[in-house]
Amino acid sequence: MRILLWHVHGSWTTAFVQGRHDYVVPVDAGRGPDGRGRARTWDWPASVVERTAEELSGERFDVVLLQRPHEAGLVERWTGLRPGVDVPAVHLEHNTPGGEVPFTRHPMADQSRIPVVHVTHVNRLLWDTGTARTTVIEHGICDPGHRYTGELPHAAVAMNDPVRRGRAVGADLLPLLAAQAPVDVFGMNVTGVADPGRGIRAHEDLPQDRMHAELARRRLYVHTARWTSLGLSLIEAMQLGVPVVALAMTEVPTAVPPGTGLVTADLELLGQHVRKLVHDPGLAADLGRRGRAHALERFGLERFLADWDAVLEQVAR
Repeated sequence: MRILLWHVHGSWTTAFVQGRHDYVVPVDAGRGPDGRGRARTWDWPASVVERTAEELSGERFDVVLLQRPHEAGLVERWTGLRPGVDVPAVHLEHNTPGGEVPFTRHPMADQSRIPVVHVTHVNRLLWDTGTARTTVIEHGICDPGHRYTGELPHAAVAMNDPVRRGRAVGADLLPLLAAQAPVDVFGMNVTGVADPGRGIRAHEDLPQDRMHAELARRRLYVHTARWTSLGLSLIEAMQLGVPVVALAMTEVPTAVPPGTGLVTADLELLGQHVRKLVHDPGLAADLGRRGRAHALERFGLERFLADWDAVLEQVAR
């Protein structure tokens, strides 16, 4: 198939484009939100090609993968094709709902032409999609390999835009964690939370492979998100063999079942878990091995791509 999609979520797209299809991503001179083109910090195959808005006017696609409400309008303006009418389309919902949860209406609610695919069961449960067709395809990632050394007795955290997103991603919890161990924060626009005096250091915009290498050197990974969809950084840490401590929010309690990580909503217990793993390298390594085995089975790339192929083939009929 020839699939049109935007580069919205780099880690998710990296897994998706490992499939057997041809993928077209819009690009513009400024590489802005509607024209990022190919990834620069992830490794994408040659089957992903860039096209400007002008070049897209002559293209034809088997499926359009929509990820934001305004993309359907872009498709029609740039190609003359109406998603769900002139070209088959799927809407992928990455996010948990905002607003008055659980009463938040999805932009694709109550229409029958474009199915909605959620990345977690919690997202599907919380979004009000009315009569729209919905399904869930859980995340899958490219196995980064068991790279854990845990040589640095630090806690790693991954979050994007923590200053803007604040409590949603748990930026306010960093001092609590730093009271137990030095904290290294990885992600985009993270310098604003750095506080070397408290032991909080920022590592910004690292290429994916470099970030994986750095995560694997830390004793543990802490997933601090209160209200986001299931973070791919959590799954990546588990597949790297890094032991994880996570808040028991959204999909985490099922994604990290007992014995594969330490999950809690108790902030005092969260700190105790961090301190326990920092001071017990053997326990940390064992927990990391069990977490990796689970993450490979639950979030493997082969299952993810097979699930997507089934949906794409059904939509394209």
